[in-house]
Amino acid sequence: MTHYDALRDYLKQQKLMEFVLSFDQIEEIIDAALPRASQRASWWETLRSPQEKMPQREACLEAGYIATRLPDGKGVRFKRMK
Repeated sequence: MTHYDALRDYLKQQKLMEFVLSFDQIEEIIDAALPRASQRASWWETLRSPQEKMPQREACLEAGYIATRLPDGKGVRFKRMK
């Protein structure tokens, strides 16, 4: 079990096809601070290096979402996979 199980469960409850969460909102959901690496786009990109299993990426994929850090670096866009 990881902090990101809470993110997975949150995402599974969502009905929207696409939405944005700030880093603060994500930290509230997982009840923990995100690592500094979470500020990098590559940390979130679920389609990048699929062989590299990372808990935050796995949580998003298990919930049916693709995560992408916003260009302004202030949050993460979650888009439901079709």
